[in-house]
Amino acid sequence: MSRYILKRMMLTLPLLLLISFLTFILTHLTKEDPAVVILHAQEVPNVTPELIKENRAQYGLDKPFLMQYWDWLWSILHLDWGTSYVTHEEISSRLGPAFINTLKLTLVSSIVVIVCSIILGTLTALCQNTWFDRFARSASFIVTAMPLYWLASILIIYISVKMNLLPTSGLLGWTSYILPAGTIALAYTGIYFRNVRSAMIQQMSEEYILYARAMGVPYWRIVLSAMRNAMQVVVSIFCMSIPLILGSSVIIENVFAWPGMGQLSVKAVLNQDFPMIQAYVLIVSCLFVIFNTLSDIINLLMNPRLRGELQ
Repeated sequence: MSRYILKRMMLTLPLLLLISFLTFILTHLTKEDPAVVILHAQEVPNVTPELIKENRAQYGLDKPFLMQYWDWLWSILHLDWGTSYVTHEEISSRLGPAFINTLKLTLVSSIVVIVCSIILGTLTALCQNTWFDRFARSASFIVTAMPLYWLASILIIYISVKMNLLPTSGLLGWTSYILPAGTIALAYTGIYFRNVRSAMIQQMSEEYILYARAMGVPYWRIVLSAMRNAMQVVVSIFCMSIPLILGSSVIIENVFAWPGMGQLSVKAVLNQDFPMIQAYVLIVSCLFVIFNTLSDIINLLMNPRLRGELQ
């Protein structure tokens, strides 16, 4: 099993390398010279050939393409994300606090989504085809069809503005987490609880459940056993929900003025600040790969059948 885990982790290295290469070429996808893009981002009024040549030398754009990529990758490996084209600040000095704020919101939202999905999915599976099951599924389809920005705006209008219960924006304390995390939870719980429900229905129809009932095992123990086996099916979905929520935080952070990576990335796109865009894309992409690998490892640890096949 340890060999499989090591092999699975080693397979992620070429993928991470490919992601880094695709992220780097972002600066070369525009029709303009990257040096001209930098000057435009710095709002230089008169772009002259001398300035372009000076900029190319300053940012190493006069080097061969692969040499530029290697220098950039070596800097990233040393946690040096470069300098902003607009503010001339170190990317890490702005990215660090923003990443922590985004990570906090993502973890809080993910915990809420996972807990609500497990509870709601289990209840609807146990109450299959009842009015509660039909109502929960119908409501989930309606809520998940709503755009995130619209749902967030509705919550702000009614809960923050009209009822004056929670802050509308910013990070002012623990109450500031309720609306952003609640918006994300409403959007994603409707998706993931249906996976839990399907897994629970499948487990409750297995022969070992019928045998346990015939043996007089308490119902709550049967439900817990079915939940444990159902989690083996949905654990990969929950692992992948974290980077998905992290990616969707761009919308939420801009609606709620959350001081995180989402706000920085949108400002970077508008200002053509490529080092900041590259940092954001690379971090989110790597998190997708890491959590995908983590879900495979967790599935292996939870599923005895998979461990037996590897022996």
